[in-house]
Amino acid sequence: MNAPDRPTASTAVTARLKGVAAARSGQKFKERFIEFFLFVAALSSIAITAGIVGILLHESVAFFKQVSLIDFLTDTQWTVLFADPHYGIMPLVTGTLVTSLVALLVSLPLGTTIAIYLSEYASNRVREILKPTLELLSAVPTVVFGYFALLFVTPLLQKLLPDLPGFNMLSAGMVIGIMIIPYVSSLSEDAMRAVPVHIREGSYAMGATRLQTGLRVLIPAAFSGIASAYVLGFSRAVGETMIVALAAGTQPNLTLNPADGAATITAYIVQVSLGDLPHGSIAYQSIFAAGLTLMVMTLVFNIGGHLLRKRFREIY
Repeated sequence: MNAPDRPTASTAVTARLKGVAAARSGQKFKERFIEFFLFVAALSSIAITAGIVGILLHESVAFFKQVSLIDFLTDTQWTVLFADPHYGIMPLVTGTLVTSLVALLVSLPLGTTIAIYLSEYASNRVREILKPTLELLSAVPTVVFGYFALLFVTPLLQKLLPDLPGFNMLSAGMVIGIMIIPYVSSLSEDAMRAVPVHIREGSYAMGATRLQTGLRVLIPAAFSGIASAYVLGFSRAVGETMIVALAAGTQPNLTLNPADGAATITAYIVQVSLGDLPHGSIAYQSIFAAGLTLMVMTLVFNIGGHLLRKRFREIY
């Protein structure tokens, strides 16, 4: 009587190799699926951006068939809803730039100072508590910031400036600056901490203090990252809507005085986009022309920031 067949050593090795090959095949399939999923996600963001730009251009072309580009850029009045309409975008552009400039004057010094403190002075425990707490500011709804500017900051400023009107760009810009401080401080602090340790230690070895190291070594070394934080802060300030709509007013006013009230591009879009305008009218199409102007402004500033980062980028 013959003995039952038993798996030999070579058979076991072969089975094990087949198992390893199957596992590798499965892993390769998962990696390809994840790669495809990431590609689709990246492609979708490009497609969405192209769709937004396409809609803006399509509606804006219809607008500019009725309004000349010269009048759009040189007329000093923006009275689209009046009986005698004017289509000069400059009042909205100046309102947007003034509020953004005030916001940057508040956020850049404070955000950079906070970044230096978090990077050079704060202990790990303090940094772990302070940084997330500070970033909570960016989670507050902008409508809350808008009422904060209208009901608290403006009355406070009126005690210093009695002639300050209830709607003004100064309080709106200051509160926008407070809102974007986390964007500036967090990214700037990350850029400073990314500077190699030996550069910081070299500065200390030369006898520099923490403040001197932060101002004269870390900021120049991390300038490309800090510039990115500044560009992000500006883009956030230019695109802010609710704060300027509530605190700066909705009356287009060609002025560079931050104490005056004025409308911004986003505030105008909110004011007009309430569904009361007939679809296809020139007032309706003016929304897209204003939006296209805002997109071009942001694009120009981002290109400038990219060139600035490329010019001063440090490679370690």
